[in-house]
Amino acid sequence: MVDMKQGKISKNPGLTKQAGTGAVRTTAARAAKFLVFRVLFDGIYRLNAKKALKDEKVVFVEVREPALSSNFQLLYRKLKKGSKYQIHIHYLRSGFASKLEYTMRCIQMLADIADAKYIFLNEGSNVVGSISMRKETILTQTWHACGAFKKFGFSTAHLKYGETAEEMRKYPYYGNTSYVTLSSPQIAWAYEEAMMLGQNKACLKPTGISRTDVFFKPRYIEAARKHLMECVPQAKGKKVLLYAPTFRGTITNATSPDCLDIPKLKQALGGEYVLVCKHHPFVVHPPVIPQSCGGFAKDVTTQLSIEELLCVADVCISDYSSLVFEFSLFERPMLFFAYDLEDYFDWRGFYYSYHELAPGPVVRSNEEIIDYILHLDERFDKAQVIQFRNRFMSACDGHATERILKMVFG
Repeated sequence: MVDMKQGKISKNPGLTKQAGTGAVRTTAARAAKFLVFRVLFDGIYRLNAKKALKDEKVVFVEVREPALSSNFQLLYRKLKKGSKYQIHIHYLRSGFASKLEYTMRCIQMLADIADAKYIFLNEGSNVVGSISMRKETILTQTWHACGAFKKFGFSTAHLKYGETAEEMRKYPYYGNTSYVTLSSPQIAWAYEEAMMLGQNKACLKPTGISRTDVFFKPRYIEAARKHLMECVPQAKGKKVLLYAPTFRGTITNATSPDCLDIPKLKQALGGEYVLVCKHHPFVVHPPVIPQSCGGFAKDVTTQLSIEELLCVADVCISDYSSLVFEFSLFERPMLFFAYDLEDYFDWRGFYYSYHELAPGPVVRSNEEIIDYILHLDERFDKAQVIQFRNRFMSACDGHATERILKMVFG
């Protein structure tokens, strides 16, 4: 196995638009991007694609993450166990590595995938999507989110988030795609739009999402409970309240919301619950839990995976994160703390009406959170969560990984 070294976090995300730079600089930036993508990147790939195709070569490409993400891990383990395949991994660190380092990582990756029969991505890459890829290669997009919640890709072309439609057409993030794995057939329309797959929508496959397989394994769930008790011993004999919001802002300057009043929650719920906080991995400086709440709340962002936490949580508080789709597999209560809904909608947008989509109460204050949890027994509508699960997670049944491998490798 080849595992390219991980990079250091940097605040230079590479080629970005800058306001007020003038038409000359904009033209220069466009010319520079064309040279990098159409001449350098495509040229490196074409040169190395002259080599014979290797039928046993599999390449996993992590666009941002510094380690193999959960959506790749089960696929990787299954393939490695068979010892048949040569497995390579690349960490591009888009948005985190410096411009020069990112470019070098892309060059190494392009040279490596040029003779690979199989490539796996779990988010968009305009580097991979823009090259003239050989037809024999199978590129599988195991998109990192379940369901269809906040908009991404081409769906954000008219919003503040993301690039322009012109840029995404010129340098597509989802070009060359052979397969896209989905958590349900009902969301195919959203992915077709976001990934610009109008001429290639047959590649959308409701196989289920690989990482959800662990939610159907009793041994994994039991191990998750044990790990929770090791990290949060005060959870013994208490119900677990999970707070897992998505980030705000851009990927390179991601922040986490800080409007949850932990002392107020402790006063009202501390006798029955413990609060565990899991912030988005892009957030470098999450809100600090007050020292006086140490016995009630703990930030476990670096200690427990989101998969483990979803297994053990009795109640989940989120906002616009797609993790609610996975949590619906457990058919447990969830709340949507959407105090900044209008701002977030203008920034990112949603595929469905937010209030109609949410399988639980949409609240804007800490008082509403407390009130709902205190009256959970009479207010929780399990049928609503089951309907949500059936709509968005119908292909996730514990066997997604084997279906994906069968689809790709035969």
